[in-house]
Amino acid sequence: MLTSGTLHGLQELLASIIAKDRPKHGSYFTPRVPKMALYGSFISAPLGHVLVTFLQKAFAGKTSTKAKVLQIIVSNLIVSPIQNTVYLTCMAVIAGARTFHQIRATVKTGFMPIMKVSWCTSPLALMFAQRFLPPHVWVPFFNLISFVIGTYVNAMTKKKRQAAILKRKREGKKDLSYPRE
Repeated sequence: MLTSGTLHGLQELLASIIAKDRPKHGSYFTPRVPKMALYGSFISAPLGHVLVTFLQKAFAGKTSTKAKVLQIIVSNLIVSPIQNTVYLTCMAVIAGARTFHQIRATVKTGFMPIMKVSWCTSPLALMFAQRFLPPHVWVPFFNLISFVIGTYVNAMTKKKRQAAILKRKREGKKDLSYPRE
């Protein structure tokens, strides 16, 4: 829990620095950093442990190539969608979404792009873990992979959001971000 919380908080901080996303006279250490740390500690870590344990138990003792391929397929069709849906839901709430419609719109918009990233990286990471790592270090290994990819995706998302805000300002349109309460 502590590792995941630290990595998620650090991921938010690094993504903000990379994207140069901070308040005009503020720090990169925004209120999102501790919120992300809490998400990592109390939602992402327990969920990751449960899902990886399920995956390992379902395929315990099965070492054939067919079983390993099936494990990768199950991971991509069951584990990743669950984790990504929970992640997008939490990110919407952290970003200020307060209604079911706002949360659903965030999940709907972000689901396929994040799944495409998962489908590209997850099989490689899982093949590496299957081949070289003992089962008890899979969760920290996947946390590290998630940290690197998540930092990149988060930074790119922040840059896209900044560009969209700048474009709306140039067009004289109102800021369409979530209301702050």
